[in-house]
Amino acid sequence: MTTSLVQFADAAGRRGVAVLRDLAPPQRLAGVESVRALAGAALAAGHSLVEQIAVAGDAGAVDLDALTLLPPIDHADPAHLLMTGTGLTHLGSAEGRDKMHRSISETAQQTDSMRMFLMGVEGGKPGEGAVGAQPEWFYKGNGTSLVAPGAPLRSPAFALDAGEEPEIAGVYLIDSDGNPVRLGFALANEFSDHVTERGNYLWLAHSKLRAAALGPELLLGDLPEDIRGTSRIVRGGETLWERPFVTGEANMSHSIANLEQHHFKYDLFRQPGDVHVHFFGTATLSFSEGIRTEPGDVFEIEAAPFRLPARNAIAIEPARDVRVRML
Repeated sequence: MTTSLVQFADAAGRRGVAVLRDLAPPQRLAGVESVRALAGAALAAGHSLVEQIAVAGDAGAVDLDALTLLPPIDHADPAHLLMTGTGLTHLGSAEGRDKMHRSISETAQQTDSMRMFLMGVEGGKPGEGAVGAQPEWFYKGNGTSLVAPGAPLRSPAFALDAGEEPEIAGVYLIDSDGNPVRLGFALANEFSDHVTERGNYLWLAHSKLRAAALGPELLLGDLPEDIRGTSRIVRGGETLWERPFVTGEANMSHSIANLEQHHFKYDLFRQPGDVHVHFFGTATLSFSEGIRTEPGDVFEIEAAPFRLPARNAIAIEPARDVRVRML
């Protein structure tokens, strides 16, 4: 049975959590206001999340269409939710990146991107207990950059591109002893500026400092080995671009465990009470096919076993004159 959790707010602003089991109607969990609180109760009781759901019990069916959907994880203090990611993790993911970076130096025999990708192919799936190849890593932002389902993905006024990245994100809570605990997985749009990245691959860090969206569901348990979904861009009610995408370890050059090990090996990322959203990468981008997005375009990302899509429109933030003053 597939089980996932959805956070929501009702018309009065009261928060709640619903559980989705296969194709059954969503059921509200009694007395549960957030996934983080549910996870905290499970840790305190020595339960799994599924066991803690059973302890809470159902409080009746809910109509998700009549509620405001929230990200499937959040934190009361957004500074304690960290968003990070890894790239060049999928079989085939090097092609588009290599094409971008090769234009910088046509004489290069092999770009740094391709070398990084091949390191993952050769050593990204070590045996149990072994440490594999280190992946590319980037910082995305904190909880202030996490966009709710249906809310606009706001691109900075200075950005050169507003491009989608359809992928899966792992969601984690650091327990009281400083150990990372995986809560589940979410469908994700790791929104990026590919024009800036193409200008110089050392600008990757800049290109990733953007908002990001998660689909409404937190999928519990193991991630399926082979996930096949669809990524599309809708403009003016018509589909502008649509392509299938694949993810899951069968389609990746790194194992999930290897990506997790190389993130959480740093003490900085094991602070009790912190929440982590870690994006696992993609191999499918509309930018690689020459698509230039516009404000108002809607990204739609869907993939089984997730029942609900990640759907967000592009908006542009107003320009800001940021100046540093002496105190």
